[in-house]
Amino acid sequence: MPKAFIIVFYRNSPEREKLDEYAPKAFAAMKGFGANFLARGNPAKIFESGLQERVVVVEFDDVDAAEKAYLSEPYQAAFRLLGDVERDVRIIETMD
Repeated sequence: MPKAFIIVFYRNSPEREKLDEYAPKAFAAMKGFGANFLARGNPAKIFESGLQERVVVVEFDDVDAAEKAYLSEPYQAAFRLLGDVERDVRIIETMD
């Protein structure tokens, strides 16, 4: 079964204090589903239609684990702490 990644592209920056409250709770919620955080922060370089906004890449054992983590109540409770933020969240599988 291929590994899966949740990739989050922020379309606008959350308020710093809200991000600081959200991040440890989101990290803990995702870790409970086997998450391995690979990258998070602003892009080093941007091409084409990219935005200079926060990006997060999280690895999971499979799509099911990634989806369960994202939809879980602990993660959704953490997400609500961000307030009014717009993101593009995708789950993608590795190539085999």
